[in-house]
Amino acid sequence: MSQSLRITEIFHSLQGEARTVGWPTVFVRLTGCPLRCGYCDTTYAFKGGKVLSFAEILERVAGFGARHVTVTGGEPLAQPGCTELLRQLCDRGYEVSLETSGALDVAPVDPRVSKVMDLKTPSSGESARNRYENIALLTERDQVKFVIGDEADYRWSVEQLEAHDLPGRCEVLFSPVADVLPPARLAEWILRDRLPVRFQLQLHKILWGDEAGR
Repeated sequence: MSQSLRITEIFHSLQGEARTVGWPTVFVRLTGCPLRCGYCDTTYAFKGGKVLSFAEILERVAGFGARHVTVTGGEPLAQPGCTELLRQLCDRGYEVSLETSGALDVAPVDPRVSKVMDLKTPSSGESARNRYENIALLTERDQVKFVIGDEADYRWSVEQLEAHDLPGRCEVLFSPVADVLPPARLAEWILRDRLPVRFQLQLHKILWGDEAGR
């Protein structure tokens, strides 16, 4: 297996989403993604980047002195070496999370990694790419995220909750598409329907807007 990956950026920030929101975290953003979601906010990671060896990546991560590391993209699993990087990060004692689209097989991911997996909603334009076989591989360490752009997305997401018993398997996150669905509206729907899900906003956007690398 290759001991290098194409990397868009490695940076230190506060985790803006999921279970570890607010914790100082090192983000390793891999280059490339086979999906083209309509609401994507990291299109700059589709191309370019720089090939770094695992040793260089691990050295940069260690330099920030953080306990939490998130491997993200793009779609990090599109690079086969991603799973080996995740394993090596776990071996070094980091609390490791993986942000993945849910379109690629998560079976090879080290069980010590907390998977934050999207199920793509209809408004993303990529819902046909959802790999539902991944759901059976999720555990209480993991999270499923729905990014919701309108009421049709919301209704579809509720259907997935029930069809796959997601709250009985892992934590479920509902997020509004930024600047499309008013956050309060989504919050009201969740409360109205008494859903067992966690509402979340992207903390980093509240703090820094869409500034890359923050």
